[in-house]
Amino acid sequence: MSQPIKFGTDGWRGIIADDFTFDNVRRVAGAIASYVLKHEEPQRGVIVGYDARFASPRAAQVVAEVVSAAGIPVSLANDYTPTPAVSYAVKLRAAAGGVMVTSSHNPFNWNGIKFKGKFGGSATPAIMKKIEEELAAGAMPKGAKAAIEEVDLKQAYVEAVCRFVDMDLIARTKFKFVVDAMYGSGRGVLSGIFTDYGVQHIAIREELNPLFPGINPEPIEPHTAMLQQTVVREKCDAGLATDGDADRIGAAAEDGSFVDSHKIYCVLLRWLLERKKWPGDVVRAFNTTRMIDRIAAKHGRKLHETCIGFKYVADLMMDHEILIGGEESGGIGYSRFLPERDGILNCLLLANVMAEEGKPLGQLVADLQGEFGSHFYGRRDLRIPEELKQNAIQRARHDGTQRLGAYFVLRKEHMDGVKFFLDAPTNGKGAEAWILFRASGTEPLLRLYTEASSPELVRELLAAGENFVNHGK
Repeated sequence: MSQPIKFGTDGWRGIIADDFTFDNVRRVAGAIASYVLKHEEPQRGVIVGYDARFASPRAAQVVAEVVSAAGIPVSLANDYTPTPAVSYAVKLRAAAGGVMVTSSHNPFNWNGIKFKGKFGGSATPAIMKKIEEELAAGAMPKGAKAAIEEVDLKQAYVEAVCRFVDMDLIARTKFKFVVDAMYGSGRGVLSGIFTDYGVQHIAIREELNPLFPGINPEPIEPHTAMLQQTVVREKCDAGLATDGDADRIGAAAEDGSFVDSHKIYCVLLRWLLERKKWPGDVVRAFNTTRMIDRIAAKHGRKLHETCIGFKYVADLMMDHEILIGGEESGGIGYSRFLPERDGILNCLLLANVMAEEGKPLGQLVADLQGEFGSHFYGRRDLRIPEELKQNAIQRARHDGTQRLGAYFVLRKEHMDGVKFFLDAPTNGKGAEAWILFRASGTEPLLRLYTEASSPELVRELLAAGENFVNHGK
């Protein structure tokens, strides 16, 4: 009996040689091929790309063979490719969809498959549901074998992101950057762009090493330590990092402090509203900073809040003009480019903001905190038994839970997990304190997310949240 394959917030992921086997890759590819045959225009073909993980190139070849055997032409990447480059190729070539072999930011022993819609972004929940139905039915369509063509997916993408930002301004301002590919499939892309335009930079972790030595390829602490240290040692103005498949961003300020995706989102949002004055609504996921709400309100922009997973942001981009949409994990996208998160584009845009404002990254963040109040964020991933995880979520939902640590629960929200708003101090106009309990959709984890008005309060709330999970109080 074949083992079940579970789709999470962004496709399928599994542990290499356990869940992620070539047989299971064939099953997922068969389901995707069947979906394309039934619901898209299969003659337009499918784009297939892959990241720098163990077995990714071979898995991409397997996907291509299954899709081709169903009678659907395939354009297969000729090299390790960022996920957003696959998405851009789907839209540019008017393909029926795209497949990316990646497990994004997961540890080295994971791999997976993402599917991209014909619009060039994360497949919507409705599309994923149809693919899951094909998978459950064991779909493996056969047709007249179509061609598999190896193609360069990077060049057109690089040209597009460079058109979207002001590269000449970035080069003229003489800021110096550290570029960190985290051993991922963004290797050589951002550093190549900076080299072409004469932007001063130092590139780290660009070599191919699918073991991701010492880190998970996720641009958050502690995995950004080398980036932060290099910024200080080399006297740079910012450090820019992309994750394993280069669709997420993380950063370091000139003093080596980590700049999380929430601050990056806010820096970009403020610049877009004040400098660019582009139209459109603002979207954030349920677990992101509420500083976004304050910035949007100041400029009279409508704010949408979504469940966690960029596919929900992308879904809104289908029906609304969205200036910017983002999630906690560093995925930020723009309707006027693609309904897709893009780490490389966001690194360039962050450099663009610095160039136009004439300020290093840390100063931009300090300006935000000064105007919109002190907002600090934290996350803790708890690897705990399934029974304890479910028990904690149930207790959090229960109306009888009225305190967390030293603070009263003022109200709860249940959009995706359970969020407590707490009567913790706001230090004037700082963040209203909250903590979110949520079971991961892609990993065996219970995640705690929190925001508060000081780093000390963030640490206190995370400790209280962990105590609640493990000891019920």
